[in-house]
Amino acid sequence: MISIADALKRLQEGNRRFVSGKVSEKTLASRKHNVGVALPQKPFAIILACSDSRVPTELIFDCGIGDLFVIRVAGNIASSSQIGSIEYAAKQFGTRLVVVLGHSNCGAVIATLRELALKESHRSPNLRAIVDNIRPALESVLKEEYDADAESVVASCVRANIRASVDSMQQGSIILRQLIEKDQLRILGAEYSIETGFIDFFEDD
Repeated sequence: MISIADALKRLQEGNRRFVSGKVSEKTLASRKHNVGVALPQKPFAIILACSDSRVPTELIFDCGIGDLFVIRVAGNIASSSQIGSIEYAAKQFGTRLVVVLGHSNCGAVIATLRELALKESHRSPNLRAIVDNIRPALESVLKEEYDADAESVVASCVRANIRASVDSMQQGSIILRQLIEKDQLRILGAEYSIETGFIDFFEDD
């Protein structure tokens, strides 16, 4: 398995190729079905991403079949099932890099903000579970940026929600925490810009 630094570099370089439109020949070849796909998987990175249809995870990293272990859920929240999936991949495949991938103008974040402003209420307990998971990170932002414009508040809330998922993984999993302490795993946040296609990695996480 490649190192944490090399895995991150591979994601960054892949995103640069995606933005430039210069998809690698190796990636294109790896997207075609072949018998080798049935061999044991060896993903070099784990991605917890939002389910937004405008964020095609493998494409924006210029990756092929078998490169990434992807978990997608609205709002890129890290609840028990998502964390369990990440634990499985980290232990089973030895994958050493986890990225929580949020994106600009996240609909789940905006829906949570609308609920906090009492403009909308989710009657479905399933939808409410997503909102309730996102709510704590947003409440702290609203206290600090109560007089900021709406666009700035949404941008800050998106980033706060990403970091909250990173924290949930680091604090909510003994397995992941032990791997981190042994320098066998790194978890960091990243934000995909729907407008530009660029990904900003939170390398200070």
